[in-house]
Amino acid sequence: MKNVISKLALTIFLLKGLSSFGQEDAGKDKSHIQTYTPSKLLDKGQWDIKFFNNLYTETSGRYNGVKLDKARETYFTSTLDIFMGVSDNNRFNIGLLLAYRSNVVGGRNATAVFEFSDDVNSRNGLSSIAPAIKWQPIEGIGHFSIQSAFHIPIIANEKENGVFLDQTAYTFQNRFFYDYTLPSGDWQLFTELNTAYSFGNQDSFANKTIVFVPGVFVSYFPSDKSTLLGFAQHSQRFGNFTQDYTALGFGGKYQLTEILNLEVLYSSFIRGDETGLGQSFNIGLRALF
Repeated sequence: MKNVISKLALTIFLLKGLSSFGQEDAGKDKSHIQTYTPSKLLDKGQWDIKFFNNLYTETSGRYNGVKLDKARETYFTSTLDIFMGVSDNNRFNIGLLLAYRSNVVGGRNATAVFEFSDDVNSRNGLSSIAPAIKWQPIEGIGHFSIQSAFHIPIIANEKENGVFLDQTAYTFQNRFFYDYTLPSGDWQLFTELNTAYSFGNQDSFANKTIVFVPGVFVSYFPSDKSTLLGFAQHSQRFGNFTQDYTALGFGGKYQLTEILNLEVLYSSFIRGDETGLGQSFNIGLRALF
């Protein structure tokens, strides 16, 4: 555990050091809220660092066609996504994705995940790392892009003492992004198709499964520095293990400074099969420079 924490601390230290090299490009005065959607690629030498936190908690689920109550389970995921523009034509970015998880079961309070403990009802640790690229496949369509990542698990066991942390199968993920802003500039439609194929570990629940997650986001801009949005997502898993769920949510974004954006989201899992039915609370900070 000490080695994992040390590696995470070293990674964050290096990223903070790298960020100092991008200050020369931070002179743009306009808001990033409307311009830099997930579909938009970075200019050469530009950096995008996003620290995102998701807390999912559930007290019910639907399994074998039956909905039932259960002792509370809470899963906290903290991700750090770093991308940099590297091409002269601004159509290719490289990146690195890190995921840290803290999970609690057995009916404990949802906030117990922030104790970051390891015992009979809880587990935490850096669970995966993923090199990634983001690219614009069609030159004439600047708001259509693809993000490809190869997720490498760095934990030995999915479950220890009955507590699940993360999958141990490798995952090749492709996310397809597209957005369209109405001529008025007040409304924007953003769509995403997230696909993932997991493989390489026969003991993983996700081994030899494919996941498709389409999502639609509708945003309204009260000002150039703020966004209100609503969204719908559906997840469908095929293969050795089948599972699906549908979630609805809402949230907002606000540009705190010329560099830093704040994002807050809430979602409810309204239906599903072979899955829990809970709620998700999210907060993220994004730095663009």
